[in-house]
Amino acid sequence: MATARWLAIGLAFLLSGAALADTVTLRPGHPDRYVVVKGDTLWGISARFLRDPWLWPEVWSVNPQIRNPHLIYPGDVIVLAYVNGKPQLHLERRARTPGGMRTVRLQPEVRREPLPPAIPTIPLDAIRPFLTRSAVVSRGELADAPYVVDIAGEHLAGADGNRIYVRRLGDTTHRSFAVVRRGDVFRNPRTGKVLGYAAIHLADAELIRGGDPATLRLSHVDQEVLIGDRLIPLPATRLPDDFVPQAPKGKVDGQIISVFHGVSQIGQDQVVVLDVGREQGIRAGDVLAVYQAGRRIRDTVEGGIGRSVQLPATRAGLVMVFRPFRQVSYALVMSATRAIHLDDSVRNP
Repeated sequence: MATARWLAIGLAFLLSGAALADTVTLRPGHPDRYVVVKGDTLWGISARFLRDPWLWPEVWSVNPQIRNPHLIYPGDVIVLAYVNGKPQLHLERRARTPGGMRTVRLQPEVRREPLPPAIPTIPLDAIRPFLTRSAVVSRGELADAPYVVDIAGEHLAGADGNRIYVRRLGDTTHRSFAVVRRGDVFRNPRTGKVLGYAAIHLADAELIRGGDPATLRLSHVDQEVLIGDRLIPLPATRLPDDFVPQAPKGKVDGQIISVFHGVSQIGQDQVVVLDVGREQGIRAGDVLAVYQAGRRIRDTVEGGIGRSVQLPATRAGLVMVFRPFRQVSYALVMSATRAIHLDDSVRNP
């Protein structure tokens, strides 16, 4: 299940004796108990108790009598307790049958109701389009990719259900492709170096027949497909969505270089692009703090004419990486205490 991995790792970490609960700070005014409701996320629940929500696994504990401790459902109760002076979060769950109903024997048949879905780690609706139908590629990858040479039926643009003809599709082990077009260029803001290119998703395409050209059928068309558009294979397996919030392994010094949907001020649950990726050791689940550079002001007391001083950077929020590429990463804004902007820096939390 999508939520299992985070809680399972947190539980194993705690039981191994390696938990760092003494580093956890409780949020002022935290509740002692909280009843889970539909629409909650694990991050949001932990934010009610902890100053740093991503440290949830370090204080998680579980009652051994709970049959499936790795999932949290609406109606469950999260309880804050202290063990040897350290905070722990426990799950209270009453015995239930699917749907939370009491057991009733019926003759001659038995009715069954499915359990409500477990709550997710983070708001998955905000990132789902970026997990499968969005990518960052190098200039060479796009230049060498298969391309649309014609659209069946003498169409100028391809729509849902249309057949397209594609050249340079030599490998037919892949059956499913994304039709893409080059989008924004991602650059390192300090050096100007190109880090990658956004591959804008236009449509999905399913291979019908190999050859030169190969024949494919379009589906899930977001934008019309034109001659010259490129194809990249869709992932053969589902990309993970059971994220485990964690601190980065090494020191991180990056910046926000792009934001989707063209907004100038960035808030919670928006997706941003960072100029750090797998080459810098970034992993899915890494949590980073966002900082805004302080203003440079003139020292009118002792600085003299032309002397200035840089004010300290101000923390503005938290982001969590959910899809790292080679030199850039997609991250979701988990919290924002002020409006976040392009070029804000990201560092270890």
